[in-house]
Amino acid sequence: MEKVSIPSNFFIPMPVMLVGTLVNGKANFMTAGWCSRANANPPMILCGINKAHFTSQGIRDTRTFSLNIPSSDLVEKTDYCGLVSGKTVDKAKIFDVFYGALRTAPMIRECPVNLECRLIQTVELPTNYLFIGEIAGAFAGAAFIKDGKPDFRAIDPLLLTMPDNSYWKLGEYIGNAWGIGAKLKKGG
Repeated sequence: MEKVSIPSNFFIPMPVMLVGTLVNGKANFMTAGWCSRANANPPMILCGINKAHFTSQGIRDTRTFSLNIPSSDLVEKTDYCGLVSGKTVDKAKIFDVFYGALRTAPMIRECPVNLECRLIQTVELPTNYLFIGEIAGAFAGAAFIKDGKPDFRAIDPLLLTMPDNSYWKLGEYIGNAWGIGAKLKKGG
């Protein structure tokens, strides 16, 4: 396969999240695509957010945040939360907001999956903060759990691709991780 040079800001598809926090005592949400698992035990997740975002202020002040996984039917509200600033617009009013044990990490009831996180570390990068949070609580609607595990077809998460800035839906199942390559591991 011949390789060609591509823009350095090209990324693989990323899960879309609605990041929640309290800013000046009010619930605020922003759309983010730069979130990933960071540690297994204790469970931690990370999220890269531009320093200038209103949400960054709230996370640094409260030391908590939530990650809400929207389904594709929430794409309009999800995109809206990335278009307007919480400095001037109350984005929480378009959602049914609830809180877990942390009490300062607002979550969105309409999202299939919600994670409330306690800030463990902030890494300062040139334009972004990398917020690393320990997952203090995880919530899912019963319709999104199958045999005790997340049912990703039902969750129907949004994916983001860059630099084309496009939303996508999850594709088809093709096999089990750490299993589908077992034949090659055995030599053939």
